[in-house]
Amino acid sequence: MTEQDFTPYEPDVDTPNAARMYDYYLGGKDNYPADREAAQKMMALGPSRDICIANRRFLGRAVRLAAQQGIGQFLDLGTGLPTQDNVHEVAKRVRPDARVAYVDFDPVVLTHARALRTMDDTTAVVQEDVRNPDRILGHPDVVRLIDFSRPVAVLFVAILHCLTDDEDPWSVARAFAERMAPGSLLIVTHLTDDAHPEVGVAAREVYDDANAPLIHRGHAAISRFFDGFELLDPGVTVVNEWRPDDAEDRDRPGGEWFYVGVGRKP
Repeated sequence: MTEQDFTPYEPDVDTPNAARMYDYYLGGKDNYPADREAAQKMMALGPSRDICIANRRFLGRAVRLAAQQGIGQFLDLGTGLPTQDNVHEVAKRVRPDARVAYVDFDPVVLTHARALRTMDDTTAVVQEDVRNPDRILGHPDVVRLIDFSRPVAVLFVAILHCLTDDEDPWSVARAFAERMAPGSLLIVTHLTDDAHPEVGVAAREVYDDANAPLIHRGHAAISRFFDGFELLDPGVTVVNEWRPDDAEDRDRPGGEWFYVGVGRKP
């Protein structure tokens, strides 16, 4: 990973940034007053910090499961700002030879990716937009690290709800699914307001002023991402019901805001 890999930029500190807001929810410091103000509005609507922690803990469980099932390569789409227990760290505890390609279009994410001091030649960060599957799949670092003739875990964690219906996130997911070998795993988390539709309206209004929208979807729409896959138990469910490690996972407030699932390609 070199300086040439990233587009130089001056951060827009006046517009709330979805990645920096997520960082704030998780207790990080890579955020600005505009991000904190917007995040605090979200936190006034509900347990945003718990919701994001629950999502992050699911990510760890799903990656660990994939590695335990023999998958040694991971494509993390819309990775977000680095934090604790990143995909390569979780995977390498089980598979020291695991290979991970992170993808994000946001310059703030790519700049802070340099903080991943444990990265080596088995891990790369690619600056690209998830809405451009062909560019991602053809990127030299993805080609170097990910062999699509073998099982791979492809992760869409808290990214598909940033795509509008007009951008057709289902076709985006399908473009990657078509390249995945049998035995591959598709890992998805997606925000929903099924349990709190009125709060969902207010939450979307907060993100109207941010650099990315917030699109809540229902169970049926989120389940469509797994068309052609065999869902692992317990299927597409709220985050704190997907194979919780402990009572902390099961009982964390706000779990009903995320639908999650893992599917295996037959």
